[in-house]
Amino acid sequence: MAKAESSEDRVVAEIEKKIKEAFEVFDHEGSETVDVREIGSIVRSVGCFPTEAELHELLAKVEEEEPTGYVHLEKFLPVMTEVLLNRSYRPIPEDVLLHAFEALDENKSGYITKEELVKHMTEEGEPFTEEEMEEMLSSALDPKTDAVHYRDYILKLIVEDADDLPQ
Repeated sequence: MAKAESSEDRVVAEIEKKIKEAFEVFDHEGSETVDVREIGSIVRSVGCFPTEAELHELLAKVEEEEPTGYVHLEKFLPVMTEVLLNRSYRPIPEDVLLHAFEALDENKSGYITKEELVKHMTEEGEPFTEEEMEEMLSSALDPKTDAVHYRDYILKLIVEDADDLPQ
């Protein structure tokens, strides 16, 4: 007689499925390996937002003893499952994000131009890579105005985070 699946088992199975799907997007050869440089994108695509230092710590856990430049799904899956179960690398709270955008919005207009955002995100603090910047702009930028209406963008981020994990 098969044992009934517990709700915890279902949550773990759902999380593992989500991780595998994200991993497969970057596994171009279907070999259950991805380029180590893709791990940050995979981690962010499942709703985790580590700092570069945290990402390096994560990579240290999943890379082979002899780094090959590739990460295997079998090494990545248990580490990333634990990250999601523990809700590590959560996004910054809504009010903190709003305050940060308002500080960048010198005219208090409710938006930041694409140029201003790119300048701030690539030249200050922990700079975004070109790929990270493109990823952010693809979801943040209003194509009609070529600006980031940050209250709308923050709401989009909050909704995406709420949909992140099974309840």
